[in-house]
Amino acid sequence: MDTENTTLLAPKPTIGKVPAEALPTLVAANLADAPLCGSVLVLIQFDVCEEIRLDQLRQILGARIVDTSFKHMAPGYVRFQRPPVEEALEPLVLESGERLQGEIKYFDYGVVSVVFELPFSGDWDKLVQLSSRWVWDTNFESLATRIVTQKLERARPALVKPYDVNSAEWLKEDYFIFHLREIAGAPSANDLLASQADHISQVVRGETQTLSDGERQEILQSRISYYPNDLAVIGWNAALIYDSPSGAETAIQLLQYANSQLLEFRHYDELLTRQLEGVYDFLERGGRGMWSRWLTARAASKLHTVLLDVSELTERADNAIKFLSDMFSARLYKLAATKVGVSDYKDLVQQKLQTAEELYRFMVDEFNQSRAFVLELMVVVILIIELIFFFRGHPI
Repeated sequence: MDTENTTLLAPKPTIGKVPAEALPTLVAANLADAPLCGSVLVLIQFDVCEEIRLDQLRQILGARIVDTSFKHMAPGYVRFQRPPVEEALEPLVLESGERLQGEIKYFDYGVVSVVFELPFSGDWDKLVQLSSRWVWDTNFESLATRIVTQKLERARPALVKPYDVNSAEWLKEDYFIFHLREIAGAPSANDLLASQADHISQVVRGETQTLSDGERQEILQSRISYYPNDLAVIGWNAALIYDSPSGAETAIQLLQYANSQLLEFRHYDELLTRQLEGVYDFLERGGRGMWSRWLTARAASKLHTVLLDVSELTERADNAIKFLSDMFSARLYKLAATKVGVSDYKDLVQQKLQTAEELYRFMVDEFNQSRAFVLELMVVVILIIELIFFFRGHPI
């Protein structure tokens, strides 16, 4: 008998009195009503200066240095090259009565990160409603801005080339992390995805309505697990993590780092855009004229200084953390960086660096041509003067 027909005609297996094919439905029904336990984290980050001297800052604040945790045991050299400094904040109470714990982190490449945390317990519907309200709430940004402004007054001696203190020039990024440390029944990642795909997608997007199949699939493609019972679904503005507190710490730190990188590359992108616009304006105003070319030396020197500074700073931000022996953390970071847009802005910065380098070489060539012309002109003038004196009978 054909094997395929044998399979089709065989009696369906049962577990107790429940048909096996009915189990996914029962799992979904149980998980839908299962209580959830965890916390919601709000990350608000600011680009406040070119560099922060962490050693000096730690002395000023008396704060501790953050150690990087990893999913599994990793060598000591797999860590931040210069670990950020962390300072606890006083608990905050919102107008809604929600009580938030807070902390602030200082990264050496000039980024300050404020993290608010709210303990959470409830069901999926409550989490969806909370996500929708918080993801689109702008009060966190203004609250974090006030805190950072106050903190930087004290930390100012450790700041290198701080930006305008009124925060108007600070670039900002926010991100939301929904950490579920416990779900009744301790479902596996596969069971959770099979039964709660709609709710997970809504939480990551901050939507109260059910999303389309295409959008849900796009969101769930950005998932990663290390053990059968952990899960991280990464979105561009929020992420859902199902893991123990120690296991989730890896993802939380890497998401924070990825967003700080995004902030830095956004800053470099805007800086290079302004520099390139200034060069183009200079050339359009007559910078390519015969005598105006002498001014290109100063403009080219300024552009080259910016190129060197940006190259150094981007390399520092890009290499702030290493994953030499922790491939899962490397894959998790790569997924997070891709989703939040680090790769896109990094490519933009690289393209503008290349454009600026080509402009610099062009301007140097223009200056060299002008200098060569002037030298040739001086030689001609000297020859003419010699000829004049020669024909007058008064050789020089």
